[in-house]
Amino acid sequence: MKLNRRVFMGSGAAAATALAAPMAFAGGHGKPRVVVVGGGAGGATAARYIAKDSKGAVDVTLIEPSRMYYTCFFSNLYLGGIKTIDDLGHSYGTMAAGGVNVVHDWAVGVDRDAKTVTLAGGASVPYDKLILSPGIDFVDGAVAGWDLSSQNAMPHAYKGGSQTELLKAQIAAMPQGGTFAMVAPPNPYRCPPGPYERVSMVAHYLKANNPTAKIIVADPKPKFSKQGLFQEGWGKHYSGMIDWIGDDFGGGNVSVDPGAMTVTIDGEVTKVDVCNVIPAMKAGRIAELAGVTDGKFAPVNAIDMSTKADADVYVLGDASQQGDMPKSGFSANSQAKVCANAVRGALTGSRVFPAKFSNTCWSLIDTNDGVKVGAIYEATDEKIAKVDGFISATGETADVRKATYEESEGWYAGITADMFG
Repeated sequence: MKLNRRVFMGSGAAAATALAAPMAFAGGHGKPRVVVVGGGAGGATAARYIAKDSKGAVDVTLIEPSRMYYTCFFSNLYLGGIKTIDDLGHSYGTMAAGGVNVVHDWAVGVDRDAKTVTLAGGASVPYDKLILSPGIDFVDGAVAGWDLSSQNAMPHAYKGGSQTELLKAQIAAMPQGGTFAMVAPPNPYRCPPGPYERVSMVAHYLKANNPTAKIIVADPKPKFSKQGLFQEGWGKHYSGMIDWIGDDFGGGNVSVDPGAMTVTIDGEVTKVDVCNVIPAMKAGRIAELAGVTDGKFAPVNAIDMSTKADADVYVLGDASQQGDMPKSGFSANSQAKVCANAVRGALTGSRVFPAKFSNTCWSLIDTNDGVKVGAIYEATDEKIAKVDGFISATGETADVRKATYEESEGWYAGITADMFG
């Protein structure tokens, strides 16, 4: 991920402040210290809950390079013209006022023996418990012809913010009758229905602004989340616009040429105007540097999200390998509350409740045409295990679909308040 100048300047200032006042990190009161890396749905929630519920008994530091956090969830609605970029942006001011020491810098190393986190600015932050919630990074070489240096020509837009804005600008600049291509990711990846909601929202935008445009999806999977619901919706709202090419038809045999703006699917070369490449994913790099991953994701204990490698290091959300829960903002938020309760209990002796988890993933297919899938889970010795689940049905009434969409709006307002205060 490139450091833009604004983020770099911010991290330098934060680091300078930290070095000038090292006691800001140490707590200075002999309090137990929790360091959280990553200020998204997992990390922000965990930091806020530990600070709030411990009533100041635990010193909580959140390390996050961005001053504004742009949610990846709901970013497809921005691509579809239903949300603005400002709707997706959230700051850390309220969290800082609530007792979390927010440090805007990059975490670049973890010494598990010394129990310290090293920052890009040079500061070292000590911890008793470390919570890593870095989200995802991409697997090198996952899509032939694409690497991170190609992300301006062929955006992934699978981290919120500037990549999402870039993809939106590219879609808006497509010539009439042009072609939008997506290279979908293999399992497991962030937000299973996400690529297909994106296809729906891009189609929603094109139908209004570029109705003769085409969408091609090259998919390495033979099937995908909510497939029946999406394909029903595509037939109803965007007839003839979307061509989904699954693994059975060569969707997994793909290469791209960002310079020539071509996509080759099973030997057939297609010139495209926009190409959204969503590569295979792995845990954010700090989890790898901490030595708690299996090479891809971080295996964790279901009861408290502690890593199998180190009982004092916890991994939340997309970076964790926990069992049956999908990688989603809802999942990360749910896991963070279980983790926060366990960490606070371990450090202060407060009561720890049995681990229970839940998830719902909403997707918007067209205006007021919302669908959802979800489940509840429990902790077993082996994994987070699914107990019960639900999914929208095909053929639902417009009223039901509108209510589902409105429910998703309520959830977004709720989770962002839960994350940031």
